[in-house]
This record gives sequence, structure tokens and C-alpha cells, in this order.
Amino acid sequence: MHPEIDQNSELSVSTKRQSGPLDPFLKAVWRGAATILPPLITFVIIIWIVTTINQYIFSPLTRAVRDLIFVTTADIVPSNAIPSSQPKNSEIVLRGKTYIRMKGGNYIPKEVVDYLREEFGNENLPSTAGDVYRLFIEQRYLKPHLVLPFLIAILILILYLIGKIVTVRIGRITWAQIESLFSSLPFVRSVYGAVKQVSDFILAQRSMEFSRVVAVEWPRRGMWVIGLVTSESFPQLEKKSGRDMLSVFIPTSPAPMTGFTVNVPVEDTADLGISIDQAIQFIVSCGVVVPVAPTNGLPVAAGNSDKSPSGPAITHSGRDSD
Repeated sequence: MHPEIDQNSELSVSTKRQSGPLDPFLKAVWRGAATILPPLITFVIIIWIVTTINQYIFSPLTRAVRDLIFVTTADIVPSNAIPSSQPKNSEIVLRGKTYIRMKGGNYIPKEVVDYLREEFGNENLPSTAGDVYRLFIEQRYLKPHLVLPFLIAILILILYLIGKIVTVRIGRITWAQIESLFSSLPFVRSVYGAVKQVSDFILAQRSMEFSRVVAVEWPRRGMWVIGLVTSESFPQLEKKSGRDMLSVFIPTSPAPMTGFTVNVPVEDTADLGISIDQAIQFIVSCGVVVPVAPTNGLPVAAGNSDKSPSGPAITHSGRDSD
């Protein structure tokens, strides 16, 4: 054995990190973090989504419904509407109904105040008659278990109407103008473009119509990328190449909603035998989550199981490699 090889071996051994007394503790901490982070982050994201929807959709709708009920049903008597012959005491009787004077001087029905006093006590009531009545409407008619299904139904109806509108010509033209406006704003176009890609990938039906998962050699021989078969390719390409072709979407990590589409000969693809969800998990995790495939080893191109691959199926020039 050569002396220099022995020196290198000794150097490699000496440079290895020695185990310390805290290593078992640190390994347990990292293992615990790896265990708890996925459900914790999932829980935080769900809370954020629910909070955002409540803050920007349900709360404004609730306030709108509350104000509508207030305008149409509020029984508030201004102090200047009390007959001059009747003393303006803390309680008055008008048209056979008892009213209580609030700090602002206006009067509201006694049953409204009594209802709120049972809920909050006398000290926690708002000062003005309008605020007291709005609080009464919220507590009496807009309880969460009653208003939430109603608001969800309204939201679904609004989404349905928008979906029907954008399917007609005038709706498509109008929405195209709105999108062009978003695209013309410097900062908004970047945010809107990213959000649109994510929403289109998640919600658009056409974006999810993948038939199976394949592997394609890219960018050189021996390197494989995951692709999602979308459809058969152009008949013109099949006629030109003399081979059956597939349209394959190549997603990128860690955001599978971005990527590019290529047309690949069938024999230059390899069926992986995994589901679309498993492929998405592999891409999002940057290869950390490896799905269990029905076969072991490197993929073999369909139609070429008895020979080595003919070369990269995709090239920048658009031709097969020699």
C-alpha cells in the first residue's frame, strides 16, 4: 500500500466528527422536531386560512347583514321625538311599550336592554342606542351556528354566479380586461401571477387531468425527471417522426404548478407505476418523500426493456441526440 494512501486514510479518519455526550440528546430533539413540525405547520396553515376567510369574507358579510337588519328593524326613539308634555325620564312608555334612555339621549325598547344585560351585564353595554341595538342584533339573530351556513350558502351562490358570468362572451371579455389591468401594475402583476398559477393548478379541472406518471431522461443520458402525461401528442409530430408521441408536463420542485410541457416518443418514457398524488409529494418534498414503486431499480424506457436508452428524449434543439 502506498504511503500517501495511508496518510489520506488517516487524515479522513481524523477529520471525522467525534461523538459528544450531547449527541443522543440532539438527535432526539431533531427527531422530535421532524415528527411534530408537519402536523404543527398543517394546523397553523389551516388556522391561517380559516382566520383569513373569517376576517375578509365572513365578518364583512356578517356586518352587512347586521346593518341591513338594523336599518329595517331598529326601534330607536330620538329624544326630540318625545312629546313635550311627557317628562324625559330614564324610562318612558310610548304606544304601550317601555323604552329606556341610553347615554346618548335616545331611547330603545326595554326588552333589548334586558336581553343584553343578561348576556353582558349593565357595565359592558355600549353607550349609544345604535351600538346597543347592533349588539342586540348580533347576539339575538346572528349567532355563529345560525349565520355561518347562511353565509356559506351566499358565498357559494356568488361563486356560482361569477362562474356562469365568465363563461359567456361579455363576461370573458370583462375578466380579460381586469386581468390585463392586474398585469400592468408593477408589484401586483408578480403577486397576481404567482397566485393565479397556484389557484389554476389546484382548482382548474384541466390542470389535474393527468393520466399517469412517467420518467423522462433530462437533461442528459442517465438523469431522469418525473413527468405527468397529459394527452397524446400532435398527429403532425407523430407523422414527422414516425413514432407514437406523448404530451408530458414536467413539473419543477418545490412548486409543481410551474414547469414546462414536452412532446416525447413513447419508447423514451418509462411508466413509474405511482399515483399522481405520490408524484406531487415527491416533487414538493424535493425528493425527500420517495413513493414505493412496484419495481426496483432505475426505470427502463417503455419498448426498450431489452436495451439501453437511445439517449436523451428531450434536447434544447428539439431533436433526438445522436
